[in-house]
Amino acid sequence: MSSKLTFKPEEDFPDLSKHSNHMAHILTKSMYGNLRDKVTKNGFTIDQAIQTGVDNPGHPFIMTVGCVAGDEESYDDFAELFDPVIEKRHNGFKKTDKHKTDMNPNNLKGGADMDPKYVLSSRVRTGRSIRGLCLPPHCSRAERRQVEKIACAALANLTGDLKGGYHPLSGMSDAEQDQYIEDHFLFDKPVSPLLLSSGMARDWPDARGIWHNDEKNFLVWVNEEDHLRLISMEKGGNISGVFHRFCRGITEVEKHMKAAGYEYMWNEHLGYVLTCPSNLGTGVRAGVHLKIPLVSAKTDHFDAILKKMRLQKRGTGGVDTASNDGTFDISNADRIGFSEVELVQMVVDGVEFLISCEKKLEKGEDIAADVAAIAAK
Repeated sequence: MSSKLTFKPEEDFPDLSKHSNHMAHILTKSMYGNLRDKVTKNGFTIDQAIQTGVDNPGHPFIMTVGCVAGDEESYDDFAELFDPVIEKRHNGFKKTDKHKTDMNPNNLKGGADMDPKYVLSSRVRTGRSIRGLCLPPHCSRAERRQVEKIACAALANLTGDLKGGYHPLSGMSDAEQDQYIEDHFLFDKPVSPLLLSSGMARDWPDARGIWHNDEKNFLVWVNEEDHLRLISMEKGGNISGVFHRFCRGITEVEKHMKAAGYEYMWNEHLGYVLTCPSNLGTGVRAGVHLKIPLVSAKTDHFDAILKKMRLQKRGTGGVDTASNDGTFDISNADRIGFSEVELVQMVVDGVEFLISCEKKLEKGEDIAADVAAIAAK
């Protein structure tokens, strides 16, 4: 018997007394006792799943989840924890609920010409996981390299305006990496405590890289937080065009991957299965860099707008950053329970409303009545 298992679960239970994340609010000693000695078929444990939430008590801007999956089976084997975490994070999405999808960009209304004075850039991203391979917190080096091989083979088949090339991190100079990051093309080097504590940064930069088309407006990150992160982006306020390219690119990548005998992790309850429970379902985060110094200075109004319109704010440098000049990354708060089109629509509607409020404040007008009149989505 492992020496670890000679200790009672209550002796192993983490100190969560000062924590504020979904895992910490839900995990009890009894639940931990039920799960501590379980392992998935790939050897992933509940302690590995919760480590990021134990090491990172909270976050200044968002309520973090506090746990990750190491493989597709994690969500079933540790359902006693993951189900209530998912329900809490995704506004009541229950274990009996079914996910829905809509990848037809023609169903999106508006979003083609949002004012570029305020909307500096637009992007839509999602993640995908390849079935049969462990997720980044638990994968072996060989699995990670296999993900890279599968992805590169599928991406090499893209043509037309989607045609591009793959750039492994191991072949980049520090200056090239820094330029990619500054241009928001490449994921950060592993300094985020959320990534480090979960084990996603092991063996860096082995089998990590970025693929992008020649126009640099359709990108695929390989082996960061998820097997694949697929991103469509451009300067300005045409998020409709960004979403059209996003849907077309993802469809093409999936077609070529399936032709090679691979498929994504997906089920009718959770939708697309990804590393962090916050990204389950569509995995879609549609966002714009929005400059609204006057609205954002009115904290109560700003927060009320975001909550009612199901949006989320971040600093423009990512999840761990703040805003210094009134420019925020505004995105949809939900991932599951709504379709891809519905989530992008929330961003379009919310951003247009925020811009209208900013224009009113520029004229010295009050926005209290406008904010009060918003119908919660």
